Amino acid sequence: MPNVPLRVASAVLLTLAALTVPPAHAEEAAPVAVTVNARAALAAVPETAIGANHAIWDSRLGTDETADRLKDAGVKLLRYPGGSYSDIYHWADHTAPGGYVAPDTDFDTFMRGVRRTGAQAMVTANYGTGTAEEAAAWVRHANVTKGYGVTYWEIGNENYGNGHYGSAWEADAHADKSPAEYARNVVAYAEAMKAVDPAIKVGAVLTTAANWPDGLVGDGDDGTWNKVVLSIAGPKIDFVILHWYPGALDKAAHVPDMIRLTRRQIAEYAGPGSDRIGIAMTEFNTGSSSNGTNTQPGALAAADAYATLLANGVFTVDWWNVHNGIGAVTQVEGHTDYGDFGLLSSAACTSAGDVCEPPANTPFAPYYALQMMSRFARPGDRFVAAATDEPKVAAHAVRRPGGDLAVMLINTSSDTSYPVTIGYSGFSPASGAPTVLTHTNGATGITGSTAGSATGQTLPPLSLTTIVVRPAAAQEGLPGAPGQPAVSNVTDTAATISWPAASAGTRPIVKYEVHRNDGAAGEQLGETAGTSFRVANLTPGTRHTVNVVARDGAGGVSPASPPLTFTTGTPASGSCAVRLTDQSDWGNGYVGAIEITNNGAPVNGWTLHFRWPRPWQSLGSGWSAVWTQEGSEVTVVNEPGGGSLATGASTTVGFVGNYSGPNVLPAVFTLNGAVCTTR
Repeated sequence: MPNVPLRVASAVLLTLAALTVPPAHAEEAAPVAVTVNARAALAAVPETAIGANHAIWDSRLGTDETADRLKDAGVKLLRYPGGSYSDIYHWADHTAPGGYVAPDTDFDTFMRGVRRTGAQAMVTANYGTGTAEEAAAWVRHANVTKGYGVTYWEIGNENYGNGHYGSAWEADAHADKSPAEYARNVVAYAEAMKAVDPAIKVGAVLTTAANWPDGLVGDGDDGTWNKVVLSIAGPKIDFVILHWYPGALDKAAHVPDMIRLTRRQIAEYAGPGSDRIGIAMTEFNTGSSSNGTNTQPGALAAADAYATLLANGVFTVDWWNVHNGIGAVTQVEGHTDYGDFGLLSSAACTSAGDVCEPPANTPFAPYYALQMMSRFARPGDRFVAAATDEPKVAAHAVRRPGGDLAVMLINTSSDTSYPVTIGYSGFSPASGAPTVLTHTNGATGITGSTAGSATGQTLPPLSLTTIVVRPAAAQEGLPGAPGQPAVSNVTDTAATISWPAASAGTRPIVKYEVHRNDGAAGEQLGETAGTSFRVANLTPGTRHTVNVVARDGAGGVSPASPPLTFTTGTPASGSCAVRLTDQSDWGNGYVGAIEITNNGAPVNGWTLHFRWPRPWQSLGSGWSAVWTQEGSEVTVVNEPGGGSLATGASTTVGFVGNYSGPNVLPAVFTLNGAVCTTR
């Protein structure tokens, strides 16, 4: 197969310093504290969690060997026909004008491989050069004629890359390349396709938070791409599509805000019933070709990102790509990195022919990351919160329906072997050695053993480790988990939490406990015999996550409910009010304006204070006041001679805010020490 470029990245890839080869002997370190909170339940693991991309230019797409490799990795969703090729591909005659189509890569061949893998399909209909009628005919062929039962259908690939915002890599034959035109066509596609098979789910393309062109407003548009697309197409779609190539190996911390901001946009713009709309990450790769695309650092970053995305409710994460081809060849952590974004080797060589990849379908390190993920987090499990006190060690955990806990630990250090001590909240582990799965730097498989204890393990450098821990007591007869909690009557310091009752086990339920969970740390906020509880003494302008558990008459405790996340407001009335507006945005910075209103007694001299919510945010410059930043704290003081604010008077100051991750705006401001109402 020719080495065909598969896509142009939708964001400029960041660069990290090259990783170094580890010394011969790893250093020992002080124990790392790992905490697992079984009461802090997160998202459930869906059937489609572990996914990957296929491409029609890959001659091995339909081979049994490829399908069997993917099955062994636990891949449960396969996407077709391949990135930007989706917008030039015509399924009926299996052509992609302007691109290369390999033999034996047609749709029916793809579906044969999907079935052999034991996966579901995600099909991307041609928006760029296709029509709604062509897409509807594809649905008819797939689900009526052939009976494949393909549920998930995307409309286009990265259609914001059609030149509307300047950069153009995505084919788009429409004269109007605006998000409004894309959204109108999504409506037409969805209606035509669902007329053939009402059971399908249709997805629309969104931009990913803090990734170009997120935040930009094009000429003539009524808002950003996401605002316009969701406002028009929201009522007709079932899921939204994100792509993420972070370009670095340490960006999993961006994920919770990335997904939270996307959900906020869906709720704000997509209309009534928008909570039905799911989020799919249909292209993901670390995108760090100089730092370990297909060697162990990339695998560790992949496992961390997959787990974090799934724990935050994304219903599929799809690696780009199954096969990709050789890129820049480097040495990373003692092994050859071929700059290949594939899970499996393409057996390609450099143009000079001096370096060749291993035999075709040899797994690269990220393959084992997906395999570990599929063994760690199985469909039906539910993520629970886990954290560590060491930046080089990440932790994730799931609770299984039978009561077991699985904990995945990721050591990203090149030269340090970390002992870990694991503490559990809401779970008592059985004594004895747990089952341990391990993948280390350069290993060609995952090893299994029974070693260590539920509370103590040692993590080799550059390793993935999963331990499966059984509960100390039998789990029979316990109550079921309470249903999805809801929130109402939220103020600055209080909120009412309600939930559907849990099903009783062998003993009656006597009470429910409401727990607030901040990562792996948590506290019980109260308990009640009913299914509603008023929580008080909350911090204003703060995001809170709560779970509910049921307890029976013998002290038996249910699994935790799904999580509820809400944000308290600021005082309904007070001595001051603040309005923050994002006046213009360019993807990694914005111009902000803060209007300050004095509702109290006249002041002669004022100081405004706020805190950046995230470490990747900072002050660029400010005007109409004296601006200073120390750590994450920002202080704004009136200019000399400009500090008088009569009762009811307002003043406006401005600033440039910089960010390199999802941009969560400050929510709490104080004026001369008093908490203001944020409008």
